[in-house]
Amino acid sequence: MINLLRILVVLFLTGYGNTQVAQKNNPAVSETNSKKLFVGEDLTYVVKYAFFNLGEVSFKVLDKTKINNKSVYKTIAYINSYPDLPFVSLHQVYESYIDSSLFPLKFFANIFGDDTVFVEYNFIGSSKVVMRKGKIRGSKLWLDSTAHTRHRMQDGLSILYYARMNFGEQKTVSFPCFVNEKEETTLINYFDVSEPVSIDAVDYEIDCLKLDGKTDFISVYGLTGNFEGWFSNDSFSVPIRAKMNVIIGSVNLELIKWNSKLWNPPSFKN
Repeated sequence: MINLLRILVVLFLTGYGNTQVAQKNNPAVSETNSKKLFVGEDLTYVVKYAFFNLGEVSFKVLDKTKINNKSVYKTIAYINSYPDLPFVSLHQVYESYIDSSLFPLKFFANIFGDDTVFVEYNFIGSSKVVMRKGKIRGSKLWLDSTAHTRHRMQDGLSILYYARMNFGEQKTVSFPCFVNEKEETTLINYFDVSEPVSIDAVDYEIDCLKLDGKTDFISVYGLTGNFEGWFSNDSFSVPIRAKMNVIIGSVNLELIKWNSKLWNPPSFKN
């Protein structure tokens, strides 16, 4: 399995890049102006390739804390292949510290293996990103540099939360994201028509909104080419299912666990 955090990637950056919006009153779209991050959210997805279940991806909002006296949400993603897979062992952890405008101040990754690799980005306003990359063993540093930027950018985890908080209108967006130590562009199409989506974890159809898009590069998570995602049509906009092209072919992600005290999937009604 090739790492898939950038799934639901589904990104939306108003104000940056070229944006075309077709907005209309659509009763199928849940009305909400109160979308926000919730400490305690815990979402887990199974990663499927053909007839194989490859592993799981979990997303959590752990806490509210401060960086440079600025309040941020600490979000984290765990990516783990199943132990009985004969051809791969993958264990990775990603953290993003997101401010109230849903942009990251800091991104950190650990890619576990014989020599665990770490990646750290510190986002300094709209002007630069301070980068560090190396091996934890022996504190070996490969990269210690600064990238100069013209605007604020998302990282590979914060982008998921930004996308979720901005669902509800039909639009096409191209946006910048800091990936592989440089700025890249992704195209996203948002739709405002409600669709029924089925998953194994519930015995009813879930009310969802769809997005799709395309990347012209291979990200650190293996995403390349076209992707689709379906999100709950409610104030949480939880990713329910995703389909995407990765280096090994086509991969599906499906929601299997969540914090039911905080949220449950909305039922689709004709």
